[in-house]
Amino acid sequence: MEILASLSTLGTLIVIIIGLLIVALAADRIAIVFQKIRLPLITGFIVTGIVAGSSMLNFITPDAIHQLDFLFDIALSIIAFSAGSELYLNELRSRINSIKWMTIGQLIITFVLSSLAVYFLADLIPFMKEMNSLSKIAVAILFGTIFVARSPSSAIAVINEMRANGPFTKTVMGVTVLKDVLVIILFAVSFAIAKAFINGESTNLLFFVILILELIFSFALGIIMGKLLGLLFSFRIKSQFKAGFIILIGYSIYVLTDNIALYSDIYFAHKIVLEPLLIAIIASFVITNYSKHRIEFSEHLEMVAPTIYIIFFTLTGASLSIQILMSVLGIAILLFLIRIITMVLGGITGVVAAKDPKEYTFIAWMPYVTQAGVALGLATVVSSEFPEWGHSFETIVIAIIVINQLVGPPLFKWTLNYVKESHLRAKSNVKTHNQDVLIIGVESQSLALANQLARHNWKPVLVSVDDFKIDDIKDFEVHKMSDLTLESLKKLNCADMEVVVLMLSDKKNYQLAELIFENIGTKEVVVRLNKRENFNKFHELGALIIEPTTAIVSLLDHFVRSPNAATLLLGMDEGQDSVDVEIVNKDIHGMRLRELRLPSDIIILSVKRKGHIIVSHGYTRLRLGDVITLVGSEKSIEEIMFKFDT
Repeated sequence: MEILASLSTLGTLIVIIIGLLIVALAADRIAIVFQKIRLPLITGFIVTGIVAGSSMLNFITPDAIHQLDFLFDIALSIIAFSAGSELYLNELRSRINSIKWMTIGQLIITFVLSSLAVYFLADLIPFMKEMNSLSKIAVAILFGTIFVARSPSSAIAVINEMRANGPFTKTVMGVTVLKDVLVIILFAVSFAIAKAFINGESTNLLFFVILILELIFSFALGIIMGKLLGLLFSFRIKSQFKAGFIILIGYSIYVLTDNIALYSDIYFAHKIVLEPLLIAIIASFVITNYSKHRIEFSEHLEMVAPTIYIIFFTLTGASLSIQILMSVLGIAILLFLIRIITMVLGGITGVVAAKDPKEYTFIAWMPYVTQAGVALGLATVVSSEFPEWGHSFETIVIAIIVINQLVGPPLFKWTLNYVKESHLRAKSNVKTHNQDVLIIGVESQSLALANQLARHNWKPVLVSVDDFKIDDIKDFEVHKMSDLTLESLKKLNCADMEVVVLMLSDKKNYQLAELIFENIGTKEVVVRLNKRENFNKFHELGALIIEPTTAIVSLLDHFVRSPNAATLLLGMDEGQDSVDVEIVNKDIHGMRLRELRLPSDIIILSVKRKGHIIVSHGYTRLRLGDVITLVGSEKSIEEIMFKFDT
């Protein structure tokens, strides 16, 4: 009978997991819709969970959530691993003084002032009204701790999007990751004190001695787990297995700490409470800083984290009560404002103490508004430990996190622009295809390219940087470029060029490509690559990269596998040509491809929209700014060009 009961329970769990995965898949798609309307992905996950939960459709019941508790443990361990992996000491040393003081300012002032504010506003928070003073203090310090938490992943996303770099950016990144490590230590202390206050336990000297010993044991176990992770990555096994072992080790931390608490209570009449989040974050810190597997570990975390986060945030949403959420929205907004005020004061303190530039004084708090996984993870722990009021606590925190997700990234982006550390693509002044091309670097290949372009009615301008003899070049306009500066590019009317081709050394090409990207915004920059290892940095600037050796091999491959297409696209068939055309004619905007009246010898190869090739068919609607690739006879292409340009 027991075996049958166990099988029945296992079968029920499998059904619940399958149901959750279906909801999580839906959440992933719904979150993309939220992102399109400028709302964070996390909001889409949580909202989907709320709809699927007991508040609305009841696809995920409270009993199912209880049976899926192990997924919360796995998710929290991955969140802690991710936070620890961002704390790479070698990248923090150059701004250590600023990082130190800003962290102290944000940590201490935000924690102390927000805890005090919550305590004195307790009567406005429904579940705190009837609590005694010690319980109010306990809840206040838990709120204060969570208010300190930040989101490294959100910060990295904004920094990458803005291509930000500089002293301010380095300080922000250092403070962000360091705060999330320290906040877990702070939470371990606050959580222990809160449990003692709420349960009426003594907080004498012995209590704090035991607490310190538990923290030391947590650190030690974290180091051991970090060494274990390092040993795992030293073996040559498939990536999928390594990713699975990360999840397994993360979950084993929770199983181990639960068993230590259980058996210590049985044999010693005292629960030894080790903090699994702290253990996980120390383990991640160890493998990141004291092993050769840092990059591989981060890559495997990136492999598993997105799926884990979708499940975690969706499941968190399913556990929420929409009625409670609406009832606490007002107090959530008030606490959000209080958090902002404490962060402003913390930012001012950090800037003054570190003697950073005065221009940072009133903006230093802005990069630290956004919250996500760590804050929500800590709220989940509180909710699980204190079921009487924990769900209301968690709901308020989630509401604050969503507000922070909406407000934080725009503030951070504005700050990076203000301190002039963002390096975004400049806006191009070229509105139509003028067929002007600037070729920088004069040699035999660039001359051959200029001749080929001229035969197709382009207007090439050659620029010599080295000591190439330009006196003998009579067919093209040739300029001499004395230095690789923005002023020199402006003198060459680079802003009016449709395309710039760079044919110098990789170092010089990158210097020019970056100047063009950040200050001029030419739509197409073509780079002839000399060394393969430089590919990624040009790719980040959106350049079209030609590596001669690879290009020759690829060309030969196409001639072997599809000679007709290769000769057609290379213009080797007499009278045939290919061309890219941008849609600037408002009359064409919204038309389907099948509605275009094209000559019978013209075909449309592709449609490119906002930098991405889209899967096109007869019913694909064209938009202003789309770039379509046409292939056909030179005569027909010339006849229809005006349709798209006017």
